[in-house]
Amino acid sequence: MNKYPMFFKARAESSAGIQSLWDSQSMSVDSGVRMAIPAEFEGPGGGFSPEDLYVMALQNCFVATFKVFAEKSRLAYEKLRIESELTVDRDEHGRPWMARCLFNVHLEGAEQIENAKRLLARASESCMILNSVKTEKVFEFHVS
Repeated sequence: MNKYPMFFKARAESSAGIQSLWDSQSMSVDSGVRMAIPAEFEGPGGGFSPEDLYVMALQNCFVATFKVFAEKSRLAYEKLRIESELTVDRDEHGRPWMARCLFNVHLEGAEQIENAKRLLARASESCMILNSVKTEKVFEFHVS
């Protein structure tokens, strides 16, 4: 059984100016990632943006949750592939926010189709990061 609370630490360091890239690192991994303000926000692009990391956190939490459920249920499959699209919009007060995320989920080589669909749906409802955000989440499941 997992012990709570758990703590995950990260750090970032940057010089001034929206055109400069910076490094960010999780304290649990030796290497970091190059970050940048995306061109959509008048930055240079060329690095991961906070928006990139946000959508990646959502989809990879789903992947991790599904992998645990599939393993514990002994569901055999060949590959799980997800293509995600994050919509950044303005809320009713005009503030930008992560409004919607579409997850196009492909599970290939599943031997138990109905069980696979059930586990995909369960993972979409059980992922702690997905459950921690206000972003609308839309899943499209394709099982073969």
